[in-house]
Amino acid sequence: MITLLAGGVGAARFLQGLLSVHPPSDVTIISNVGDDADFYGLHVSPDIDAVLYHLSGLADEERGFGLTNDSYNVLDAISRFGYDTWFRLGDADLATCLARTDLLRRGRSLSEATRELADALVVPVHIIPVTNDRLRTKIRTDDGIIDFQEYFVKRRTEGHAWEVIFDGAANAQPAPGVLDAIADSASIILTPSNPLVSIAPILAVPGVRDALASTNATIAAISPIVGGKALKGPADRMLRDQSMPATPTTIGKLYRDFLDVLVIDNVDADQKGDIEALGLEVVVTDTIMSAMDKKAALARTVVEAVSAKP
Repeated sequence: MITLLAGGVGAARFLQGLLSVHPPSDVTIISNVGDDADFYGLHVSPDIDAVLYHLSGLADEERGFGLTNDSYNVLDAISRFGYDTWFRLGDADLATCLARTDLLRRGRSLSEATRELADALVVPVHIIPVTNDRLRTKIRTDDGIIDFQEYFVKRRTEGHAWEVIFDGAANAQPAPGVLDAIADSASIILTPSNPLVSIAPILAVPGVRDALASTNATIAAISPIVGGKALKGPADRMLRDQSMPATPTTIGKLYRDFLDVLVIDNVDADQKGDIEALGLEVVVTDTIMSAMDKKAALARTVVEAVSAKP
């Protein structure tokens, strides 16, 4: 079994490639829920939905989020009643959130609701939220501490992100199946996601990081930093705001207590020695997923890397 820690668009795109080269029945996804939020009375799970939409073939590939050809009639109408609609959810996207919220109100856990949504969308992999408990990522900016979605969507990541806070993490419990998946997997892959707001909230749930450190699985991570920049999102700027260089070497340092293999892009090949000095194996390849064949090629390389290591 392969287990993936996933969050954001980079994760969803890598998963598309993985399922083209590896049996989906053998894949478990542990998803970030730190950027979950309540909008318009609904429970929104952006990272879970990104995976659901990309793996069901419904995703708006150009934007990287939401559903293709979605309309915005509901938000346009609700704005007449004084709602601030800066968080844009299309009509079909709202339907997913309506269904999730209804399931939660009827007593389902977030894990159970996610499974029902995945079944309805014919998503062939097992997706587990890292926790069923409330976990919210917050950002300390020049203006104080704000919710992640305000920083990411409303402010479009403008300004500094001096600190990332995982509100509720200390009291959260791993969702059923999370620790078992880590313990029982032959391979674990950290997708090319923002290390501070997509992967770190997963690691902040008590027991998860320890489970990664003690598993017999081979663990690989794909660097989301290429040539000093994040291909999408603010990961590079967020790292620098917290006095960390935006490099694959930094990614290796963030995960070195449990990581075995770091996959980096060809343009960063000169950092191979520095990363190996951390005690990590390094795979240098093309990590830019600009088309489906490139997604598949990257996935194949990563699977081969974790399979080859004893």
